Amino acid sequence: MITCFCCQPSGLGRRALLASAIAVAAFPARAQTAPASAGLADPALIEDLVAGNRILYDQNVVDGFGHLSVRHNKDPNRYLLSKSMAPALVTADDIIEYDLDSNPVNANGRTSYLERFIHGEIYKVRPDVMAVVHSHSAGVIPFADTGVPLRPMNHISSFLGEGVPVFEIRTAAGPASDMLIRNAALGKALAAKLGKHSIMLMRGHGSVAAAKSIKDVVFRSIYTEVNARMQAEAMKLGKPEFLNAEEAAAATKTNEQLVGRPWELWKRHAMAKP
Repeated sequence: MITCFCCQPSGLGRRALLASAIAVAAFPARAQTAPASAGLADPALIEDLVAGNRILYDQNVVDGFGHLSVRHNKDPNRYLLSKSMAPALVTADDIIEYDLDSNPVNANGRTSYLERFIHGEIYKVRPDVMAVVHSHSAGVIPFADTGVPLRPMNHISSFLGEGVPVFEIRTAAGPASDMLIRNAALGKALAAKLGKHSIMLMRGHGSVAAAKSIKDVVFRSIYTEVNARMQAEAMKLGKPEFLNAEEAAAATKTNEQLVGRPWELWKRHAMAKP
């Protein structure tokens, strides 16, 4: 609303209004109120989120960088992600709740990952996705950077289907970005490129995995790295014979029933470490 001072009383009244207007101009807005919380998440979900972070490090998918999130079990419009830290060090106390715009609900002074928008924007457009991993695993990046398609070498990596898309950040951010998905617009472009796939490579950066649970997304992240190393070795010997679409679909259907087997092994090994 615009205040017309010519219509106001002179003297003290006018000076008071003028002072008020100056104060508003000097301090135009306060920090926005944090989004409402969905409430306490299932402790078992938090336990899996912590374990998943540790497993990804133990299996050489992440190092000091990378992150794993999960959709909140009480509200599909919220997700859970640790504060900005090395995945191997994550504890339950480090988990922050976010809305799908990637605004923290309960940061309480904890720093957020710059690239949290990867997670929020994927959850917005993929209601089937319950967990997301972003990593920079060494075996995968050569496929992101060379244009050589990453395809399933074996039945465990059948979720790769007939190949995976590659996100080119120059298309969305121009030629001089720092390669990071540091805002919602870039996250939206990345989610659009992912489409209905479960894995996407990021040129000069790494990859993203999406799945229906923490166990499934950790499984896919690990075996994407395994497949990349296996494919690179096979290509030194000759032309690999990849799974066809029918084989990939049938193997994936079987494997989805078995992800708990390696999970228990990975979890026991990773959580036993200090």
